[in-house]
Amino acid sequence: MTLIETHENLTQIHKQAVLDFEQKRSSPDFQIQGSDELKAPTEKEVRVVLRNSGVIDPYDIHEYIAKDGYLAIGKALQSMTPEEVIDEVLASGLLGRGGAGFPAGLKWRFARGAQGSPKFMICNADEGDPGAFMNRLLLETDPHAVIEGMLIGAYAVGSSQGYIYCRAEYPQAVKTMIHAIEQAREAGLLGNNILGSNFSFDLEVRMGAGAFVCGEETALMSSVEGRRGEPRPRPPFPAQSGLWRKPTNINNVETYGNVPQIILKGAEWFASMGTENCKGSKTFALAGDLNKPGLIEVPFGITLREIIFDVGGGIKDGKGFKAVQTGGPMGGCLPEKYLDIPVDYKSLTAAGSIMGSGGMIVMDEDTCMVDIARFFMEFTQDESCGKCVPCRVGTRRILEILTSICNGEGRGGDLELLETLCREIIQDSLCGLGQGAPNPVLSTLEHFRDEYEAHIYEKRCPAKTCRALIKFVINEENCTGCTLCAINCPVNAITGERKKVHVIDPDICTRCGICESVCNFNAVDII
Repeated sequence: MTLIETHENLTQIHKQAVLDFEQKRSSPDFQIQGSDELKAPTEKEVRVVLRNSGVIDPYDIHEYIAKDGYLAIGKALQSMTPEEVIDEVLASGLLGRGGAGFPAGLKWRFARGAQGSPKFMICNADEGDPGAFMNRLLLETDPHAVIEGMLIGAYAVGSSQGYIYCRAEYPQAVKTMIHAIEQAREAGLLGNNILGSNFSFDLEVRMGAGAFVCGEETALMSSVEGRRGEPRPRPPFPAQSGLWRKPTNINNVETYGNVPQIILKGAEWFASMGTENCKGSKTFALAGDLNKPGLIEVPFGITLREIIFDVGGGIKDGKGFKAVQTGGPMGGCLPEKYLDIPVDYKSLTAAGSIMGSGGMIVMDEDTCMVDIARFFMEFTQDESCGKCVPCRVGTRRILEILTSICNGEGRGGDLELLETLCREIIQDSLCGLGQGAPNPVLSTLEHFRDEYEAHIYEKRCPAKTCRALIKFVINEENCTGCTLCAINCPVNAITGERKKVHVIDPDICTRCGICESVCNFNAVDII
């Protein structure tokens, strides 16, 4: 590994790296590195954060340098003061991509102005939303972009030590980051007197044990310190009293990944994308009932309709759209009337959802929204750290009510009780997990209240999903007596002779749905 001691060394190595990169790609044996989860972009997508993903070898620092890597930190150290770096990030309009949407530059300014030392930089890579993998892919395919973003942030706030907090369930990301840190250290881009300056900074990877609540910044810091990952009251905020009660700046993976390009290309370039109040682009893990799910990157301001139907290819199997949930398990479920709103922090919040870190789940017409609310509440209740009563007890009570409704045991007054519990939990919970947990319930109650009422008062699931509220019956006109359903029924609930109409005993049937899936004649109906 060539030691890069000065900015001049970096410039020379960059020129050679470009030549080597081009020569390597001209080889007939060349294969693109990267994740299969990253599909080719559509015309409505952009590649800002993901510019190098699938393009460079994440294990070769020279390929990152060939794509202008580490030139931004060189520029910052050679020609910009820390205050100028902060001003540039502020002017770009970069908002934290972890969910809160707080201006990154303002966060850095608070940390720089805080009293006390040492100061710490933390990268929150504890990506816990079900089905979300935006941060994981960036760590696995472009690790040096995250390192360089943290270097620039550390220079701006005056930090000499940083931590990348990554969940242990991401072994490939951890492996890739550790290797990249070692390479950067060997090259002199981490450690003492970086590029011949007075700036020194080093990094370490810390692994989390998979607790969803550790995505909350104060719980994350407790975990880094080796303590139980539980949130603590704010203020004081991490910028004043964070890791080991010292000034600390925390941003997520995607936020740091944007920084090098902002410094290298300028705030005006970055601010030219997106909307007036939401600059740049955003990565999303697009999942659910779509023809083309996967990881995408789109400019802020694009509509939900464009994401779902143009980028995501529309609803699979020709079914109708029912709802989209943004923001992970604490986001809201939005019906068709919101498809044309622009995707930005304020618009999604005003519609009753959140941006979150970038999870987006699309649901078709056969989805039961009561069951969806129950599913997400089950997740957040299970992940509650239990420190505060509103979250620990309140989410459990909500889950009990939702479960009883799905089981056909709902009662009059349940909906009003759910709304009261949701408001109390939002108001009184200590951290964002409890404050956001009721969102799926409140949004489905607002937009799909008729489904709740059908479950409670008619003992019927309109989507024919909740097992306790459906029946499987055999259609006499279509049944050929082939016996496939009877052979495959795990509880022997189906009787009948060969070539004669069969019958399902509702008292024995467990509503597993196997009979419907094996029938070749559409003879099993759900009522």
